Amino acid sequence: MIIWWVGVMLLQVVKSDPQTWSLGDGCSNEVVPNDAPNFLTDRDATFRQLRANLSDKFATADTKFSPTSSVYAMAQCRNYLSPADCLACFDAAVRVITTNCSTLGGRAVFDGCFLRYESYNFYQRTGDNWLRCDDVSSSAAGFSEEKTRLLSDLKVATPRMKEYYAASQRNTIVYAVAQCARTVTQLGCQGCLQTAYNSLQDCRDATGGRVTDVACFMRYSNQSFFPGNQTTPLKLPGKGIDEKAVIGGTVGGSLLFVIVATTLMWFKFSRQLKNALIANILGATQLQLPNRYSYTDLKEATNNFSEDNKIGKGAFGAVYKATLRNDTVVAVKKLDMKHSRAKEDFESEVRLISNVHHRNLNRLLGCCTKGSDLLLVYEFMENKSLDRFLYGQNRGLLSWKQRVDIIFGMAKGIAFLHEDYHTTIIHRDIKPGNILLNNHFQAKIADFGLARLLPENQTHASTNFAGTLGYTAPEYAIGGHLSEKVDIYSFGIVMLEIISGRRSTDVTPDSTYEYLLKEAWKLYEKDMHQNLVDVALNLNEYQVEEVKKMVEIAMLCVQSTPSSRPTMSRVIFMLSGDGSVGVQRAVRTPSFSYEVGVHIDNDSLHSTQESASESDATTLLTRGVTLPDPEK
Repeated sequence: MIIWWVGVMLLQVVKSDPQTWSLGDGCSNEVVPNDAPNFLTDRDATFRQLRANLSDKFATADTKFSPTSSVYAMAQCRNYLSPADCLACFDAAVRVITTNCSTLGGRAVFDGCFLRYESYNFYQRTGDNWLRCDDVSSSAAGFSEEKTRLLSDLKVATPRMKEYYAASQRNTIVYAVAQCARTVTQLGCQGCLQTAYNSLQDCRDATGGRVTDVACFMRYSNQSFFPGNQTTPLKLPGKGIDEKAVIGGTVGGSLLFVIVATTLMWFKFSRQLKNALIANILGATQLQLPNRYSYTDLKEATNNFSEDNKIGKGAFGAVYKATLRNDTVVAVKKLDMKHSRAKEDFESEVRLISNVHHRNLNRLLGCCTKGSDLLLVYEFMENKSLDRFLYGQNRGLLSWKQRVDIIFGMAKGIAFLHEDYHTTIIHRDIKPGNILLNNHFQAKIADFGLARLLPENQTHASTNFAGTLGYTAPEYAIGGHLSEKVDIYSFGIVMLEIISGRRSTDVTPDSTYEYLLKEAWKLYEKDMHQNLVDVALNLNEYQVEEVKKMVEIAMLCVQSTPSSRPTMSRVIFMLSGDGSVGVQRAVRTPSFSYEVGVHIDNDSLHSTQESASESDATTLLTRGVTLPDPEK
């Protein structure tokens, strides 16, 4: 009897596998503030609560221990793990985090599970994609093709599955699983797995690969890594129909069809009207439908769009902080229909960024239409916009490192729009008010109402001006010449504002009364770059050589000739270099001439069909005016 019991126990040990091979771990850069001395103790208590609720292999725990100490945590095991292996994997993750992290956030990701905690609600977020490929290549015939087909099926099927989980195998040569955090929306799961699928293509013929994101996980291998009875029938469009059910339901189905068809006729016309706007938004593109929100829910979440909930106001409407019924905090942009551009602004934003996901772009979660009311729902940014920290109520609070990180984030977001998306997107209104900051001061580009697509076979487009004077390039504001170099110029102006803490349209406080760009050129040409640095910064925060490099890059971006400005990928390369390596000398063009094709009338400022000198253009472009697009 004892021998039999020992044999059973050994068999269980052999079969037990919590899959704790690490895929990555990390800690937040945010240190625990002095007013929350018990945060880490509260975090560990939250982990214990999380473990107690992990019986379903997924759990969240959010606790507010004091006004200054809130802990949000999430844990998820792969569904094929046994309950005991799930807890063992979770315990391993806890050990990693508690050993390595003494900050406001951290995560540990294993093959079998993941654990994350933060001081804010992150449950519906995606981002931070990590890829691991095996070192060995497969020589099995057809492996690469079967792998691609299986992963493609999983990315489609998983968001349709219960608990956002699916496991499958193909011809016993490839095995794969896909899983999303249960707190994300179906659209969020789709987007996350699409990104994971794209990343896994880089593994090529590797025998295995894994992609993990804060909201999803996808893995494949040429060896089975889950029990054979854990495979999941995939719910794919047009697949998986049971033959018996079809035969048995033919007669009843025909009768039901007649009834349903008759009923639907009553609703067809009203449904067509209701969906007309969204159909128009999507046009003939292949973009997926955005998440649809209830107007009643958004009205309730914003306290009837009260002034107390208003967090900003743009050219075409206001933005409100909203707390949804599941306690998710979002930002709701309500477009003002008194403006003729409002409908076009709405359509442009939804069409362009419904499926555009990047860590440095403010994510559109969904939309809502009710009569003439047009609403866009975005992820909420705790620190609002950059302009508040440069020359607004929080002026001087940004450190030099934070400013450099914000510049990097902006550059990465713009580079994605220009070079990494399937078509070139030109934002047209890059400025501090459209750069949002989350609680970690990560930059996210927002407000795509003025954005335009640039066809692949064109280097530029001709269009009337729309944007903010003071940030826009001269060839566009004066001549209507639109290319991605327009965004590069705006980025350079914003760089100068971040470095100096000054608004581009403000003049120097001394007797010279010079605008920021003109003063920057003078200091640059005299090799006095450091004189441009914000006086609010401590001298010990930065090095003169680093300042010099940043100013040089900014001046390259604001050169008058578009072809002289670097691409954004080149900007990122220069930002990443040491000192001034790779940074060429910017040249201020003495003069230029454009045929002016736009009439601008603001504060008695007129521009007609005539040549413009550089000094005229400087005066024109340094007025801080936001103008609607005359095309509309």
